[in-house]
Amino acid sequence: ARLIAKGLNCIENGVTDTPCNRCENCIDISKNKFIDLIEIDAASNRGIDEIRSLKDKINYQPSKGRKKVYIIDEVHMLTKEAFNALLKTLEEPPSHVIFILATTEPDKILETIISRCQRYDFKPINLKESVAHLLMIAKSEGIEVDDSSLRLIYEKSGGSMRDAISIFEKVISSCYDEDITLEKTEKILGVIPEKKLSEFLEIVSKNNVVSGITFLDNLWNDSINVEEFLKSFAYYLKELIIKKKSPFNITKSIAIIEDIFEVMGKFRYEEDKRILGYVILHKITEFEEDIKVTYEQPIKEKIVEKIIYVEKESSEEISEKLKEVSKVKEKIVDITIEDVRANWNDIVNEAKKRKMPLISFLSTATPTKIEDKILHIGFYAENRFHKESMEKPYYNDIFLGVLKDKFKGKVIVKYDLLNEKNKIVEDKTDFVERVVDFFDGELI
Repeated sequence: ARLIAKGLNCIENGVTDTPCNRCENCIDISKNKFIDLIEIDAASNRGIDEIRSLKDKINYQPSKGRKKVYIIDEVHMLTKEAFNALLKTLEEPPSHVIFILATTEPDKILETIISRCQRYDFKPINLKESVAHLLMIAKSEGIEVDDSSLRLIYEKSGGSMRDAISIFEKVISSCYDEDITLEKTEKILGVIPEKKLSEFLEIVSKNNVVSGITFLDNLWNDSINVEEFLKSFAYYLKELIIKKKSPFNITKSIAIIEDIFEVMGKFRYEEDKRILGYVILHKITEFEEDIKVTYEQPIKEKIVEKIIYVEKESSEEISEKLKEVSKVKEKIVDITIEDVRANWNDIVNEAKKRKMPLISFLSTATPTKIEDKILHIGFYAENRFHKESMEKPYYNDIFLGVLKDKFKGKVIVKYDLLNEKNKIVEDKTDFVERVVDFFDGELI
């Protein structure tokens, strides 16, 4: 936008696409001192009053240049009322005024505004061009820098050459005339080392949950931001997909990235980010060993036992045995919802001891009722992820084990989604019950 302002107001070359960068106007624009260049941040000046104030001033002629240039940055942040106020001015702008509207989200700008503008979409610069330009700067300054550092700077710039140069200047100033290496660049920019990302990838690919938890704990103890690490891991996996070097197939690789960002969105307010890491680790890891121990072994033993009975006994005896087996089926324990509510804190704490992520899931759960000997556990819509996690066999079995130990028998659980209407009714019911208890009364 400033280059356009220079091209319109260059003294030496006139109206041009190659401003001289030497004349008074070009130098003032570079130093942000040009009186006829007005930059407005729409994020902080987004209301109708600011646009009305702008409309009052645009009728004044330029003081030094040919054109008065208004650059409105992040224009999509303007309110609808502000857009409508700006519309009339864009339809019939004064001949001495040029508006440059800059945005990263053009889809949020009203069609009536877009139709009155010339649109130019600037694409991110590619890696090759960015690295070549940074190398040219390094050679002119007599600085030694490796290619890995330049690639990292490009990634951090998001394809913006201006940002890449700013980041490069920061790295140069921090290296104090020393050669620039990838290790130094990572440290200066606060980037997660690729070695750490590779180590975590190996843990995930081997489904090693215990090592994964230890790894995340070590990150926490080393003051590495776990959330930032997981985000970097997602981008690292994306690069491996592009290079066709991911240890997983494309479907699983993309599913892992999706799981990471889904969980990060739901746990963004959690203070201890290790919990975030534990949940993500669970979602992206297959619990093969646990499944084998929990299910397959007991089933095999029972099968062997029954085969022995078949070999030794007659058909009549077998029939009797089967009847006995059906009678001996594990009996469902007879409990009330009051029993569950009274012991709920103990149940949650015991579940936490057996598996840490359960504390996050169950802290948003509510025992709602017991119907047909089934305990119903409710979650509100905003905690749908917690409900879905509890429904997974791995966590559900741990929770059922806690209930069995607590109530000395089998408990069947169903997880429900509650709506706001349920919430209101429950709140009212709890309130009425508390009032009745307080006055030692009876509800009739």
